Amino acid sequence: MTELVLSEREGALRILTLNRPGRHNAMDDAMSALFQRRLGEALEESESSAILIRAAGKSFCSGRDTNVLGHRARDESDFHFVRRHQEGRLRMQESTKPIIAALKGGAIGGGCELALAADIRVSDTTLKLALPEILYGVLPDTGGTQMMTALIGPSRTKYMVMTGRPIDAPTALEWGAVDFVVAREELDDRALEIARDIAARPPINLAMAKEMVNLMHGPTIRTGTRAELYAQSYLFKTEDYQEARAAHREKRAPSYKGK
Repeated sequence: MTELVLSEREGALRILTLNRPGRHNAMDDAMSALFQRRLGEALEESESSAILIRAAGKSFCSGRDTNVLGHRARDESDFHFVRRHQEGRLRMQESTKPIIAALKGGAIGGGCELALAADIRVSDTTLKLALPEILYGVLPDTGGTQMMTALIGPSRTKYMVMTGRPIDAPTALEWGAVDFVVAREELDDRALEIARDIAARPPINLAMAKEMVNLMHGPTIRTGTRAELYAQSYLFKTEDYQEARAAHREKRAPSYKGK
């Protein structure tokens, strides 16, 4: 059976590789649980001081697998489901270890939020970055509205969230959603170069540096992410959400009623 998330250590650098390329690294329940377990191990181990998250195949992560949208493996409430996934993103942001993400192809929905939760984002020219949840009758719920606003500002974030439209790599770089853009064949080497450089620094200095910079937006992001939780828990109960799901399933334009 293929391992959905690979984990390896190179000196002081822990490398996590999303490994479901046939589905553009879309996360079903099994992959999501495994990623959180691998991430937790990486954050807790003393042997590494930085983490690189990358992906096999053409895309970084296309978000939650559309085959399991609305599914709750633990038979839990929408509130508890969303809150549990939020904790994974907040753990990344608030950890003492720097996290670098190597982005390519689709970084969509939850995949976009995963990228945003990293500290540094390296992209290749194929990137399509999007928060398309509104097209499915919901909104970002694991910090997307908050993290994106901290990076690119409120107006551009509203554009992305309200239209659901993707931005390409040059736009993401210009707006500040990613930090570096390189040619497709250079992505792995450049991301590794940056990650290795950071991992070679004193771990306590890295932890304190991340902590100090995060004081600028960190508390606001945590508070705003909880607001996403309340909004999403409500939206899952609306008629418009059910209409969006039906329209997507039936491959037709939705007819919203504002209810």
